[in-house]
Amino acid sequence: MKRRIKELRSSMGLTQQQFADRLGLKRQTIAAYEVGNTEPSNATLLSICREYKVNENWLRTGEGEMKVAQTTQERYNLNLEKLQRVDDETIIRWVNTIAETNPEVLRQIEEFMKRLLENQEDKG
Repeated sequence: MKRRIKELRSSMGLTQQQFADRLGLKRQTIAAYEVGNTEPSNATLLSICREYKVNENWLRTGEGEMKVAQTTQERYNLNLEKLQRVDDETIIRWVNTIAETNPEVLRQIEEFMKRLLENQEDKG
């Protein structure tokens, strides 16, 4: 399990501190899980699965896919919850701008962003 916790954290680009903060744990606790000094409790495993949308079977056994499939609506709801806890002024301005923009303009921006990201993937 220690490798899977580290793999999950790394796949999300989070430090041990960032990973721990979202779970209400200490960085040292995550470090102990990752080196195998301590096993997470069932409650902690369920918290990891819930917070990071992880397949519990994968986390416990390594079988199956890492992430739980989400519907578009579930993903939207989760992201709204996250945004409500944000105090970053840039993100707040972006959300306000998106909410106040004509839907057709948003579709054009979305297409532009998709093309931009595809070009970046081709270079990387």
